[in-house]
Amino acid sequence: MIDVVAAILQNHKGEILIARRKKGKVLEGYWEFPGGKIEKGESSEQSLVRELKEEMNIEIEVSEYVGENIHRYENQTIRLLAFKGEIVSGEIELVDHDKYVWVDLYELRKFELAPADIPIVALLANI
Repeated sequence: MIDVVAAILQNHKGEILIARRKKGKVLEGYWEFPGGKIEKGESSEQSLVRELKEEMNIEIEVSEYVGENIHRYENQTIRLLAFKGEIVSGEIELVDHDKYVWVDLYELRKFELAPADIPIVALLANI
């Protein structure tokens, strides 16, 4: 099983950041909460900070743990750990994605989210 982290980043309007995986990437075309694989020796929080810097060129501050989801894809199983956070500096520059949007929690259901991310939306709705 691969441990993966996801950031639930909100703007001043309470909207949540999601990004679409670009062509040629695993899960291309799917929308997701930004994040990535936890590297050996990293905490979940350290991984999120590193991933958001690498993938979007932003500095974030991780706050509360939201929850997790274990999802089995065709070729691997992942454990997705979601944390709330906020952008503290930088302007979003996409690397692994081709588009990003800020959406209301209830608008998330209108997007084709990566399968592992879908249960995280339900957790957010219950917070």
